Amino acid sequence: MAITKVESRAKVALGQKVAFGIGMLANQSFPAILGIFMVVLVQDLGFPGWMWSLIYFFPRIFDAITDPIMGYISDNTKSKWGRRKQYVFIGGIIMGIAYIFMWQLFKENTLQFNFWYFFLWSIIFYLGLTIFSVPYVAMGYEMSDDFHERTSIMAVAQWIGQWAWVIAPLFWIIMYDPDWFPSAEVAARQLAVWVAIPCAICAIVPAIFIKSKSTLNEDYQPLKLTNIGSSLKKIFVDSFAEALKIKEFRKLCAATFLIFNAFNTVAALTFFVIVYKLFNGDAAASGIWVSLFGCLGALGTTFIVIPTVTWMSRIMGKKKAFLLSQAISVIGYIMLWFLFIPGKPWMYIIALPFFSFGIGSLFTIMMSMTADVIDIDELNTGLRREGIFGAIYWWMVKVGFAIAGGLSGVIIAFVGFNPELATTDQQSAVDGLHAFFCFFPMVGTLIAMYIMWDYDVTEERANEIRAALDKRKSEL
Repeated sequence: MAITKVESRAKVALGQKVAFGIGMLANQSFPAILGIFMVVLVQDLGFPGWMWSLIYFFPRIFDAITDPIMGYISDNTKSKWGRRKQYVFIGGIIMGIAYIFMWQLFKENTLQFNFWYFFLWSIIFYLGLTIFSVPYVAMGYEMSDDFHERTSIMAVAQWIGQWAWVIAPLFWIIMYDPDWFPSAEVAARQLAVWVAIPCAICAIVPAIFIKSKSTLNEDYQPLKLTNIGSSLKKIFVDSFAEALKIKEFRKLCAATFLIFNAFNTVAALTFFVIVYKLFNGDAAASGIWVSLFGCLGALGTTFIVIPTVTWMSRIMGKKKAFLLSQAISVIGYIMLWFLFIPGKPWMYIIALPFFSFGIGSLFTIMMSMTADVIDIDELNTGLRREGIFGAIYWWMVKVGFAIAGGLSGVIIAFVGFNPELATTDQQSAVDGLHAFFCFFPMVGTLIAMYIMWDYDVTEERANEIRAALDKRKSEL
């Protein structure tokens, strides 16, 4: 297979970065708001635990399986629109339509009907997410070949995408306010439309506005059903093995897995920790403090973390910026242990800017680093495989996210927490939840920092790799 010939793309126009970032808003809004809506299934529609588990795990595992296949398809697509744009457009439309239909659930229908209806539409939704997200992420990797410009692209995208996490917690307030909707069930049906349409529009923006060149004359693998079927071993075994042979990529995947999924394991406990630690189990008295934790954390990421990390990366390099950011987050986790004071919920706000540096800086730096690693793969193999590398990286995230959901329940059972009891009747269980909430992600972060300590793709090495690739292309 010939090397993909791409001209040097150092500086990227701000408009192109914003177009990519608007796609990130869709990429983060759908899962962020979906997580809020999922409560309706149990709280209002009576789904038992096994239904919740199946709905939670199977679509995500399905998503993780289809991602590498989509990466292979995207990397080998020959068209006048390039390798990515058409899939981003189609995937965005599928996601929007499926999201609307999957939430048209009515309490008067049988439990079994609602379960299978939601289950099947969620599969379609996650299929659309795969078709959209894998080529979309690959778009970002190939927008520039400059070491620092890659960080700038991801910083703009993450800055825009973070607004999803600012907005999403507000749905807790809207959905369960009788002045807005008679029930959360009705709210989910109606709000699904208002979520899906703008998110689908945001998803297709990169397909319309980001520039790409024709790949009609590239020497790619033919995309036929029989060829794709015969290539499953190559996709799932050979591509994984080749990618993970690169030491630096293994480090990126492992560190992301630990930080992101340790965080998500305890994120599901946020409601219980705030309500039971700070308000003695009185959810009504907690008011907006549960929503504020997510909103203020996301705002801190948007206006403090992302700009600061982008600056640090340019001044001290990506690895040092990563290590310093995660060290700051460890301070934040420790502060949360001391600042969750019953009756004084405002105290936790002091810790949020520090706490936010962990998850808030993660993808800005890691996605930029992944683009650098893809250059190493091209140098080793002669192939440009942004789709495959993006799919493998996000496969680690998604599988871990499914595991994190299960671990949340394990933690609740381990500490013996019962949501039907007040704090005074289970103080040790509430303290146990609080301890896991603060120290479980801290441990994951410290291990990730250890893994990344000898990561060695510096700016100097990245430029040497880029020069070698440019020389090779000039000789073709």
